[in-house]
Amino acid sequence: MRFEQSKYFNLLNHSKVEFSFGDFYLLDNFIISELHEGIHFDWDKIQEVIGVLLDYYGSDFKIGYISNRVESYSIEPQLWMNFHEDYDFIVASAVISYTDFNYMNATIEKHFTKNSLKRCTTLDEAIHWVKNLKEFSQN
Repeated sequence: MRFEQSKYFNLLNHSKVEFSFGDFYLLDNFIISELHEGIHFDWDKIQEVIGVLLDYYGSDFKIGYISNRVESYSIEPQLWMNFHEDYDFIVASAVISYTDFNYMNATIEKHFTKNSLKRCTTLDEAIHWVKNLKEFSQN
């Protein structure tokens, strides 16, 4: 299910950023990505997204990341290692897989990230998990 078709679209305050390769929804403590069919999400595209995130959140922020894989696309799992070497603002990630193949890819990606990566089967599950991360709890 796409974010715009979910109950959360009208419940959660967000900003939508449209790129040529996909849409990103920026919320208070997390972002949701929905990349387009067939694209290759490479380092140049990641850098483009990071530029927008820095403009939106500022230079010192921590967020969760939800990859809502409603379409099939490719990414090199080792890019997670490059990302963590250069940036540290993602505290945890959730990957929503709608097919067995996407779930298997998320399992591979899990081995390349230093942060927690939860594999989910629904947008509800991913949002609930990210919203309840200890990093965002009010003490």
